[in-house]
Amino acid sequence: MTLQSNYTSFAIMRKSVFAPLLFVILIGCTEKKEEKPVAVSNIRNRPVTADAFIVKRQAVSENIEVPGSLMPAEGTDIRPEISGRLVSINFTEGSTVKKGALLAKIFDEDLRAQLRKLEVQLEINEKTVERYRELLKIQGISQQEVDLSELQVNNNKADIELIKVSIAKTEIRAPYDGRIGLRNISPGAYVSPADIIATIRQVDQLKLEFTVPEKYSTRFTPGKGISFTIDGSGDRFSATVLASEYFIDANTRSLTVKGIIKSNNPALVPGAFARVNLDMEQDNNALILPTQAVIPLSRGKQVIIFRDGKPEFQEITTGIRDSSFVQVISGVKAGDTVLISGLMAIKPNSQVQLSKIQ
Repeated sequence: MTLQSNYTSFAIMRKSVFAPLLFVILIGCTEKKEEKPVAVSNIRNRPVTADAFIVKRQAVSENIEVPGSLMPAEGTDIRPEISGRLVSINFTEGSTVKKGALLAKIFDEDLRAQLRKLEVQLEINEKTVERYRELLKIQGISQQEVDLSELQVNNNKADIELIKVSIAKTEIRAPYDGRIGLRNISPGAYVSPADIIATIRQVDQLKLEFTVPEKYSTRFTPGKGISFTIDGSGDRFSATVLASEYFIDANTRSLTVKGIIKSNNPALVPGAFARVNLDMEQDNNALILPTQAVIPLSRGKQVIIFRDGKPEFQEITTGIRDSSFVQVISGVKAGDTVLISGLMAIKPNSQVQLSKIQ
């Protein structure tokens, strides 16, 4: 057998082996291509499983929480009215003082010397007036001389009152009952009205200051009750709105409100952080839905109502919202079945199978 005949036999054998194998591969590929449309069609026709909620009437309220701060009812920096040397400090740091108590004293001996001088002059001038009046009775002097002597007496009295006022300014007294903080000045220091000796705060009555969003600004009128909590205490405290600012802050779009705290609990200290709970609105007969049932749109909101076995997309108007439910003002009625899960997979022509109804 020649080399050419061997090559021819090998070629015939290769064709006989690979031809059936190629045929099998082509059939397999054809079968796979034909199966794909069937699988996609089955997925599209598969029903979407979803939970539902039956619309009902229930009381709902809108609660918001805002930060606040506890403040003393009154707080004042104790400063001297005049400049001078501080000769004494008459309070203990951190102590409670009564209104009018002497807190500090500035050197006033020069003023008291002037006072004694004026008092002596007044005594002499008053005796002169008495003698002039006796002389006037016998026509010994004129009425004008008597009037001038009386004028001198009145001037002496005015000067004495002025010196007494100056002496009173050397005495720094408590403006009200309160607690004194740490002092910043020591006895013997020269002080001026720019120096702060200490700070006094009225702590038997505290205030609560907080801000509310602009849309709620008209609801906080004097006398409105509010509640709050503080860190480190599990109690809930109450306060009453005292007043609010007369303008809206342009940067934060909020209104500053101040209230009076009713409780005198030792846990309440000035400067503490408070969480203020505001009960804004309440409807005792509202149509409600779980918040997860509402689908936000670019211009509105909608829900999916399950009616006659089919999903229907319905636009709604919402009202009060709390942590779990939202009030529906229009778009649904009591007894409607609204879908609350699987919302992203549901289309207008989708088949829906309910798994749980609340």
